[in-house]
Amino acid sequence: MDRSFVIAQISDLHLDGSGRLLATTEALAAAIRERMADFADVPDRILLITGDLVDDPTPRALDEALAVIASFRQTGLFTDIQAVAGNHDVKRPSQRAGRHDVYDYLHLPRTSKSVYYRQAGLDLVLLDSNRASLTTLASGNIDENAYNALVADSARLSVELAGSMGSAGRADYSEPAENLVRVLALHHHLLPQATGEGKRFLGVPDEPLMYLAAPATFLEAATSLNVNLVLHGHRHVEGLTRYSIPDPRATRSASGEAFWRTIYVLSCPSSTGQGGDDAGFNIVHFGPSSQSGRAEYRFAIARYSRPRNDGAFRLLDSNLADGVIRLPAGRDFSRDPAVQSVIEIASCAALKRDQVTAQARRLLMRRAFHADGEVDWSSVLHAYLVTSHAWADIEGKFARSGRRQDVEAMAAVRLLLRRLIEHCADVLGIDDVQLDELRARRLVNRDDLRRELPRGPRADVDVEAQVQQRLQLLHDLNEQVKVLGVDLGLAGKASSPPP
Repeated sequence: MDRSFVIAQISDLHLDGSGRLLATTEALAAAIRERMADFADVPDRILLITGDLVDDPTPRALDEALAVIASFRQTGLFTDIQAVAGNHDVKRPSQRAGRHDVYDYLHLPRTSKSVYYRQAGLDLVLLDSNRASLTTLASGNIDENAYNALVADSARLSVELAGSMGSAGRADYSEPAENLVRVLALHHHLLPQATGEGKRFLGVPDEPLMYLAAPATFLEAATSLNVNLVLHGHRHVEGLTRYSIPDPRATRSASGEAFWRTIYVLSCPSSTGQGGDDAGFNIVHFGPSSQSGRAEYRFAIARYSRPRNDGAFRLLDSNLADGVIRLPAGRDFSRDPAVQSVIEIASCAALKRDQVTAQARRLLMRRAFHADGEVDWSSVLHAYLVTSHAWADIEGKFARSGRRQDVEAMAAVRLLLRRLIEHCADVLGIDDVQLDELRARRLVNRDDLRRELPRGPRADVDVEAQVQQRLQLLHDLNEQVKVLGVDLGLAGKASSPPP
């Protein structure tokens, strides 16, 4: 299955424990249920609440929030539910009498939290943005010391963003961190929005006091860490913005677009229409879209709005053909077949013979296993490395139930993959120490590997002789795979483009 996920974003419910919003939340749930029907086959379906679950963190309000969350969970629409705190969910120490700690009560992240969804390759990062916002000063004077403190908190937020992701990736990632789709959720919006300029607070425009301090610092941190999309609430207004920052790793580019790192910022209005505002919610679907004969991954965003005193949610962007905004993801998110195999194998207690042959086809039908023009030695080395790791997982699961002849063939394939790795390393002039380091890195990013390795064979190597040796190893590999009941024609011409 192609990597895909859906996030239904709601925000700013402002529940108060009185039950007055019961009919409103039921209408919201019904509208979301209708829109989510098209995504029943998507493996990861997430409900995300971007803050202000309650209007004031009293016990009755928090109990009502728990009940609303439970009602969404019981629908079976979602495989996971996540939320972050908003400014209404927390109170200053002097205001906490008779109130609960919302972070403990609703299990919200106090600083940051990263949730990894293996099948989709999604890293959902949840940030508490309360300390880094100007909101807390809306009723007071902003002096230089107070503003500098808020800027420092915004910088801290950037540090926590980096810490929750990890510079080298976590151990539970099933693929290189560079290939993750990163979505960031927080309550406060990053910059003033045009759609919020007309709002008033006690007759005075409050927009300058309602966004992050030092937003440029935060945006730069987010883009440098490959965040693709930011979801937030807070202002009770809809908005979609694209920010682009020069890519610090860009060296040369055939197109100007590749010089930039792009991040989309999507806001959500109050989903219960508080303060007389229009209500709304967002559905974000990430998945492949066929373009020019090849799959390209995109964000498909559907925004729904319910105008004042109108009980029906309708598509906000009705001017588009189907009301959906389609945005390019900005990077190629196609998975190496070995990564997809590792993810699928991890979900199986044991493998049957037909499952093994299916995985063999996926892993070994790539160009690296065929005679297909001039050999790119660093690319084929990468293919052999990641395939070797995936094959070890397959062998481990199959050894428990497979026939002896098949199990022996599996072991022979593993040894031949090892010989192919050693052969490529020798051609490139990689010593044993460096090769051991490469083997130890289970998740190897191809582009990073190519930057680390020599660009071509070492000067004293007979390339033609090494090509023939590689083909012989691939021929031997094909003979062992045939024992498993499949002839892939390895060492010959590739019969079809690689997956």
